[in-house]
Amino acid sequence: MFTLDTTIDSVQNAKKQVVNTVFAKQEKIAQALNGFVDAQTTYTKGAVKSGTEVAQTLYNESVRMAQDAMKYDWTKYFDTMTEAFKVKTK
Repeated sequence: MFTLDTTIDSVQNAKKQVVNTVFAKQEKIAQALNGFVDAQTTYTKGAVKSGTEVAQTLYNESVRMAQDAMKYDWTKYFDTMTEAFKVKTK
C-alpha cells in the first residue's frame, strides 16, 4: 500500500539539518527545536495513518454497499412502486 512515511521523513530530516546548521553553536536551542520536529513527525505520521485507514474503510464499505445493491431485485421493487400508478380497468 502507498505510504507517505518516506516523504515525511525526508521533509523532517531537512528541517533538522537546517536547525543543526543555523543553531550549531546554540546546542540547547537546536535540541529543543529538534524535539519539536520529532513531535511534528510523530503527529504527521499518525494523522496520515488515521486518514489512510478512514479512506480504506470508506472504500471497502462503498464497494460492499454497491455489491449488495447489485444483488437486490430492483425490478420487483419498481413493480411494487409503480403499482399505485397503474390504471385499473373493469
